[in-house]
Amino acid sequence: MYLSKLTLNPHNRQVQQELANPYQLHRTIMHGFPECLPENERVLHRLDIDPRSGELALLVQSIHQPDWSPLLEAGQGRYLSQPPESPKLFQPELPVGNTLRFRLNANPTVKTRSNRDSGKKTRVPLKHEEKQLEWLKRKAEQHGFCVLWAQTSGKDNLRDWIKRNDGTHRLQLHTVQFDGILQVTDADRFAESLASGIGPAKAFGCGLLSVAPAR
Repeated sequence: MYLSKLTLNPHNRQVQQELANPYQLHRTIMHGFPECLPENERVLHRLDIDPRSGELALLVQSIHQPDWSPLLEAGQGRYLSQPPESPKLFQPELPVGNTLRFRLNANPTVKTRSNRDSGKKTRVPLKHEEKQLEWLKRKAEQHGFCVLWAQTSGKDNLRDWIKRNDGTHRLQLHTVQFDGILQVTDADRFAESLASGIGPAKAFGCGLLSVAPAR
């Protein structure tokens, strides 16, 4: 997998618009990849904002190597405040029992039936911290790790309109940032979770699980 870091220019008008428009940010990121992606590709991203400096660090993870030259072309108005760092190739080998620090920006939800007659289910956001942490523990069991400690922060409500084949839809996301310590319980499933992401709304900056040594 490849991990890229793009430092966005906060004075750029396009950047300012995309901070409130997660769908458009996703579309801009995809300029770094071929129009027809390989079947196994999963592009994940997360925007980290430094609370002290205000730096906008866009982390992008992909299976195939991206090409960020489109973001440097004339007409972008310095979309990036500095040249993109070369994508780093990493192949983590994290055996069972390994303890890691983690960060995950997620959209914790549960599915409920919106109409008894139709049986159609909709996603309802979990807005209380206790429920959010329970959601995280359930996801951990499914993805080959257990949560030793975690806290939530950076809660936000994102609202946008997206266009699909069947029309225009209202997008509402309640995002939560999880930080904490995890332990690997199933090496294969955990490796898959790193590549494919966790939870819904992956195209809108959710699901990227970042890990680092706990010590």
